[in-house]
Amino acid sequence: MRSQQRRTPGGVCYELTRKRVKNLNLRIRADGNTAVSAPSFVPVAEIDAFVDSRAEWISRAKRKILERKAQDLVPCTVSPQEALELFEAVSREIFPLFADVLQNQPPLLKVRDMKSRWGVCCPAKRRITLALRLAEKPRRAVEYVVLHEYAHFLQLNHSPAFWAVVERFMPDYRERRALLKS
Repeated sequence: MRSQQRRTPGGVCYELTRKRVKNLNLRIRADGNTAVSAPSFVPVAEIDAFVDSRAEWISRAKRKILERKAQDLVPCTVSPQEALELFEAVSREIFPLFADVLQNQPPLLKVRDMKSRWGVCCPAKRRITLALRLAEKPRRAVEYVVLHEYAHFLQLNHSPAFWAVVERFMPDYRERRALLKS
């Protein structure tokens, strides 16, 4: 059983889908529209109140989506080649910290135009891929991302042990990570 309707309680416009779910689920789609899925037994007034109670969060989430879309329209000021040169220079500085683990073989660095990540490490292929737009960030932020990806050669996940590795080599990583948001 699945039914859909558009609702606008308290000024928040959303698409309500009734389906076989246990809870109310609220999400902001990539196009900026708000969607709620709800079980058939939940009264519409309760769903409207739920959405209304999350109005501030919805507004912030939509603003972030619009900012991200606007940012994607602005061309990158750095070429892939310039970005790779920067990333290789930073990697040469960080590699000695991990040389033993990597048997003195630096990983392959790649540059991609990624939308949702600053970097990706693939230990099995000994490869680190970094976002092109990372090259537009301050060098201290670039150093943090490169070290973060190197740390994945020691810890594959983001467990407390992973963050301990990052902090051991870069005690100010939190401040550097904050630079990525500016």
